[in-house]
Amino acid sequence: MLNGKYGNFMNNLIISDLDIKGLKKISKSKIHDDRGFFSKIYSKEFLLNIGFGDNILQINHTHTNYKGTIRGLHYQMQPFSESKIITCLKGEIFDVIVDLRIKSPTYLKWESIILSEQNNDSILIPKGFAHGFQTLCNDCELLYLHDMPYRFDFENGIKFDDSIININWPIKITNLSERDKKLPNINSNFKGIIT
Repeated sequence: MLNGKYGNFMNNLIISDLDIKGLKKISKSKIHDDRGFFSKIYSKEFLLNIGFGDNILQINHTHTNYKGTIRGLHYQMQPFSESKIITCLKGEIFDVIVDLRIKSPTYLKWESIILSEQNNDSILIPKGFAHGFQTLCNDCELLYLHDMPYRFDFENGIKFDDSIININWPIKITNLSERDKKLPNINSNFKGIIT
């Protein structure tokens, strides 16, 4: 049995609500010693209490080479709409979340958070949101925990420079995939997501 600082640390995930209802920042402490550090990323029991799904069905790891790259804005449609937890393992990103929940008072509003290896924060994004990010340095790595599997035929997205959403990306955009360049803008046919 662990005791002392290690025993207390095992329950040391701090949850903060962000401005858009449902979005949560997860702050995690690190225990350092001469070997390096230890940090808990996930606790099923703890996160069930704040609405994260009861199972992780997929874990993704991304590496982005260049500062200024944008990935997103991506989401999955029902019945594969997903909740996810995102952590920056290396580097620093400007993380963006857009509310697509049709009945939400913040429908089509966006919020951002800086995730970095230094601040050791994560973000919990519930079902009904689009997600994207811009790298603020070279060589960024992210870890994604998903409560639904990826389904190509239920994937969707919104163009990064959509004028209705109007995201203020913090630095010059240097790289964007062909797929993300072709994502649609919001128009009168957009139905949002029912959660």
